[in-house]
Amino acid sequence: MEDQLGALGLALNVVVRWNSLYLDAAVKQLRAGGFPATDAMCAQLSLIAYEHISFLGRYAFTRAEVAAGLRPFHDPANEADAFGAEMAASAS
Repeated sequence: MEDQLGALGLALNVVVRWNSLYLDAAVKQLRAGGFPATDAMCAQLSLIAYEHISFLGRYAFTRAEVAAGLRPFHDPANEADAFGAEMAASAS
């Protein structure tokens, strides 16, 4: 039971760290694009949201290239094209 609790704490810490890195990058990108992301708006963001992270299954963790930086954000304009290509590939 203590091991499970420790693993849950570790998972929560990882989610908060991941979200803080990417929320910071997203806000900087929005501001650079001219969107008025105010400090009041940013205060409403939650670092403990986890809907985008799956806790089911097995995972292999590999050491990431630190020099590579953060992964790029999804581009909604290209998302439909990527989805269509993915569906076509899985159908064949």
